[in-house]
Amino acid sequence: MRSAADGEPPALETRGLHKRFGGLAVTADVDLRLERGSRQALIGPNGAGKTTLLNLISGAVAPDAGGVYLDGQDVTRLPQHARARLGLARTFQINQLFPGLAVVDHVALALGERRGSSRRFWRPLGADEALLDEAFALLEDLGLDDHALAPVGTLPCGRQRLVEIALALAARPKVLLLDEPAAGVPGAESHLILDAIAALPTEIAVLIVEHDMDVVFRFARRITVMAGGAILTEGTPEAIAADERVRAVYLGRRQDG
Repeated sequence: MRSAADGEPPALETRGLHKRFGGLAVTADVDLRLERGSRQALIGPNGAGKTTLLNLISGAVAPDAGGVYLDGQDVTRLPQHARARLGLARTFQINQLFPGLAVVDHVALALGERRGSSRRFWRPLGADEALLDEAFALLEDLGLDDHALAPVGTLPCGRQRLVEIALALAARPKVLLLDEPAAGVPGAESHLILDAIAALPTEIAVLIVEHDMDVVFRFARRITVMAGGAILTEGTPEAIAADERVRAVYLGRRQDG
């Protein structure tokens, strides 16, 4: 992995990102930098602005001020699909899968979207052998090949989350935003998510929003903490774990002075 010292821009950057809903500032001048190939977590209490920040980065919400830069390119005014084509992929807190559709069909449609062929509905997916081969290979990488033909709604929650990750990877992203990938996953299945995240291609820069601190501290090499719509602090997992300000934010204690 090449670093910023080599003169390359970061994989993802926000500069002075600001968003208000009515009189409430949900993000306040947020500067976030995600280096190429990084493994970074974004944490904070409920209402800190984490999901809104992901919405601003992905293009689901337009900022009032500031900018979003993908691989050095200003994408602030680009729609979501254009950002996706430039290498930005995202999963969501709430499952957006189709329960009655087979797992492999989900992935094949995502691959077809990347290739620009997903709108050729007149052509059965099974007629594109290369596309199905790629879909099965991706599912095998995530340990889902045995479930490829099953309707996604019949899978346990943990494996449905893996399908969502497969859909994001189908876009061959440079930057992957994971919005609470372990949400709703029983503890007995959480290892599926951790193993999948650990096995992600090293060239992809990953930003994960997650409340499960076991997931965060096993995954992240750097952690950004948000509170009240702003960045409170950022550092290594060891530094964040020892930071009294972070403990105060999570436990609701006010600091002296």
